[in-house]
Amino acid sequence: MREEILRAEGLRKSFPGVLALDGVDLSLRAGEVHVLLGENGAGKSTLIKMLSGAYHPDEGRILIDGRPAHIRTAGDARRLGIATIYQEFNLVPGLTVAENLWLGRPPRRLGLVDTRRMEREAVPLMARVGVRADPRTPVARLGVARMQMVEIAKALALDARVLIMDEPTSVLTTGEVDRLFEIVRQLRDEGVAIVFITHHLEEIPAIGDRVTVLRDGRSVAEVPAGTPHDELVRLMVGRPIDQQYPRGPHRPGEPLLRVAGLSREGLFDDISFEVRAGEVVGLAGLVGAGRTEVARAVFGADRYDSGQVSVRGRRLPPGDVPAAMEAGLGLVPEDRQGQGLVLGAGTGENLGLVTMRDATRAGFVDRKGQRAAAARVADRLGIRMTSLGQEVRTLSGGNQQKVVIGKWLVAGARVLILDEPTRGVDVGARVEIYQLVNALTAAGDAVLMISSDLPEILGMSDRILVMARGRLVGELPADGATQDDVMALAVTEAEGGRAQ
Repeated sequence: MREEILRAEGLRKSFPGVLALDGVDLSLRAGEVHVLLGENGAGKSTLIKMLSGAYHPDEGRILIDGRPAHIRTAGDARRLGIATIYQEFNLVPGLTVAENLWLGRPPRRLGLVDTRRMEREAVPLMARVGVRADPRTPVARLGVARMQMVEIAKALALDARVLIMDEPTSVLTTGEVDRLFEIVRQLRDEGVAIVFITHHLEEIPAIGDRVTVLRDGRSVAEVPAGTPHDELVRLMVGRPIDQQYPRGPHRPGEPLLRVAGLSREGLFDDISFEVRAGEVVGLAGLVGAGRTEVARAVFGADRYDSGQVSVRGRRLPPGDVPAAMEAGLGLVPEDRQGQGLVLGAGTGENLGLVTMRDATRAGFVDRKGQRAAAARVADRLGIRMTSLGQEVRTLSGGNQQKVVIGKWLVAGARVLILDEPTRGVDVGARVEIYQLVNALTAAGDAVLMISSDLPEILGMSDRILVMARGRLVGELPADGATQDDVMALAVTEAEGGRAQ
């Protein structure tokens, strides 16, 4: 048996009104990938924050090499050889790649920050994660996938004995995931103990050795990584889930969203499509294909050079978000924390963000009406919270996503653009979001779903549009299409809007 590096025994942690962890045990061994599995709210984030020094347990203890360890700060964790890559990036957008890699511990020469050394040592670190980037490039200019690789390179720079990876593949393409797994296997072979958190069950046998399952703040099982998916789901949610993609047949109606000839130099060109009432249209493609850029332009958040967007027959002025919202268009952004939520505000306030202007009379907001509407939607979506006043930052990722979607339900949006709607969301909450999508389309609404998760696109779409290099290169009926069909289009050169 491999050497045990870290052991957690009986960890317990409470927050006001919430018992987050209730006697959790975990052991980490050198040269092993230990998968941590559980629904959003099961306690995974609380557990890893204890291991990384962000939280301190109310009860229980953590042992390193068999000796009690007091991890009260992130600095304590670093000194003990524990590095953590969080799901939500811990980067400073205005700083360069090199500055982010050495954030908080820059090399110095004669008392001054040694910028040349930082930049020089950043190059092999970024090369190790398969990214060619000028170390002087501001992180804000990188895409989400490359930001993830900067986070991984930053952890590698610590030369950690324990590496905690929270949803590291959620924004990566298939090729990038393969590269990440190569890095993880290399670190495992070097004797690093790795905690790997994922909601993608198919990744577990590919990368894991053991799995600890958390449910409702308790560790309910430790099983081999080869355990069947159905059994893992049962352990996670306490019940079997019969149908992961519950999309039934739907008869589309009239077009609710029409996009014609939308172009923006350098980003996308001649984008035309429509989404009809009662229909889910999937938008697939590799990271960088232009999907998010098109979605933001359609919603009015970003400009476009030519083309037009119409909602329910009404042409929208370019770059006019209020007009898009008034027409019944809603956008659930890829970055829910940065663009979809006000983290310091309450859950109820976030649910009422979109309708606040309409609920204001003579300078006063109808708080009572807002709270009543928010309460109805929160109940409909099953948002787990102590009250509508609970700060949304303290909710689990899945419940935060429900809030982002829920604010558009409060507003009565008829067309929803969902950009990576289940990123970082567990299998139980995913099914709840899919059921909501079905309910919306059954009521005659329309959904444009952008996703890098091909099983999700195939399972929930009625039609699939594929983008490559800023152009639409094909359309597939979801019935009968395969992942290979989608990828064959996604990797094609785009010429004249047709797959070659």
